Amino acid sequence: MQRLDGRVAVVTGGAGGIGLATARRFAQEGARVVVADVDETAGKTAADEVKGLFAKVDVTVEDEVAALFQTVQNTYGRIDVAFNNAGIAPPEDGSILETGLDAWKRVQDVNLTSVYLCCKHVIPYMVDQGKGSIINTASFVAVMGAATSQISYTASKGGVLAMSRELGVQFARQGVRVNALCPGPVNTPLLQELFAKDPERAARRLVHIPAGRFAEASEIAAAVAFLASDDASFVTASEFLVDGGISGAYVTPL
Repeated sequence: MQRLDGRVAVVTGGAGGIGLATARRFAQEGARVVVADVDETAGKTAADEVKGLFAKVDVTVEDEVAALFQTVQNTYGRIDVAFNNAGIAPPEDGSILETGLDAWKRVQDVNLTSVYLCCKHVIPYMVDQGKGSIINTASFVAVMGAATSQISYTASKGGVLAMSRELGVQFARQGVRVNALCPGPVNTPLLQELFAKDPERAARRLVHIPAGRFAEASEIAAAVAFLASDDASFVTASEFLVDGGISGAYVTPL
C-alpha cells in the first residue's frame, strides 16, 4: 500500500523499537520520513535505512523541538504526520512507595512533557495547511491498573491519553486529527531488558494477554500507519488500543 505517498512524517524516538518499525512502515507506504532521536549513531542508521532525514533532538528541550519542526517545514514545505513516540521506562520507576522524585520527574519529562512540546510546535503547521495527523504513544496502562506498578510511567501515559483526546477535539474542525496509540507490551529491546532483570514480572504480565504473546513492533507500526493515513479520516480524539485483548479481558484462555 502507498497510503502515505508524498507525505512528510516525523517520528520521535525513531532510532529503535516501535519508532524504527514505524519509520520503516511509513517509508514502505511512500512517506518521506524524518527520524528524530537523541541517539545520533542509531538515528542516522535508521534514517539511512529508510532514505530519510535524521534530526538529533532532545524532546524534553523546547528550543530543540521547535527547531525540529521548523527544519522539517523548511526542508519539505509541509508536515503531514507527527508520531510523538519517544519514551522511557527505567527500572528505578516502580511502586509509588519506592520511586524517588528524580525518577518521577525524568519519566514525566520524556514521556509526557515531550508530547506536549511536540504537539505545541507541530499543530500550527498542520492548521496552516488544513490537514494533519498526530499520533501520540500512550499505553494500555493508561486505561487500566497494575499491581506490578511503574507509577510515573503509568501516570505519564494517562496524561498522554487525556491530552490527545483534548487536542483531537479542539482542532478537529481545522483538519488536524490527534489520537493516542495504546499498545500492549511489545517485544522491543526496552521490554526485553526490563523483563530479563525480572522474569517473574514478565510471567505475571504474559498470563493476562488473551493473545498469549507480546506484540511485535511491526504490528504496532501497522496501527500507526492506519492512523496516519486517510483510511482513518474520521478517527480523532480516540484511544486506539492495540493490546492483544488485555483491556477487554477478565479471564484469559488456558
